Amino acid sequence: MTDTTSERSLAPEADLGQALASLLRRYLDGAREATDELPGGPRGYQVLVNATASTCSNQATLAQQLGIDRTVMTYLVDDLEKAGLVERRPDPADRRARQVLRTTAGETALAEAGRRIRAVEDHVLGGLAATDAQTFRRLLAAAAVDAPPTDHSMCDVAAEC
Repeated sequence: MTDTTSERSLAPEADLGQALASLLRRYLDGAREATDELPGGPRGYQVLVNATASTCSNQATLAQQLGIDRTVMTYLVDDLEKAGLVERRPDPADRRARQVLRTTAGETALAEAGRRIRAVEDHVLGGLAATDAQTFRRLLAAAAVDAPPTDHSMCDVAAEC
């Protein structure tokens, strides 16, 4: 018995860029809807994911990690702060820099949005067996570890943590 989904996924002529773009479009369509209650939508969600005291969360470093322009990041954090989801504090490692930290309301919003995002991810990867989806996530995370930030202007600006 042949599985056409497996045959398509194993096609040697498959273009990586086209496949990634297709998955990304499907993911972003769902992610926009899943995060529409958050300031900044998917970008706001990513800031909330990374705005934690256990990691380097100063504003410049977050912008670099997420590939967001510094100016855009400032407005995004302003909006998240006005919504009571994050707060800025002086960075203990560099008093000129500001840490961005989730508030209790930010924790709640992150948990709710996270559940919706996981449902989007499950839908996007729904054509894969559960073990294949896990493997894909693991391999994608490993491939992304050394990927440079999108916004290269931040590379020399971000503080080291």
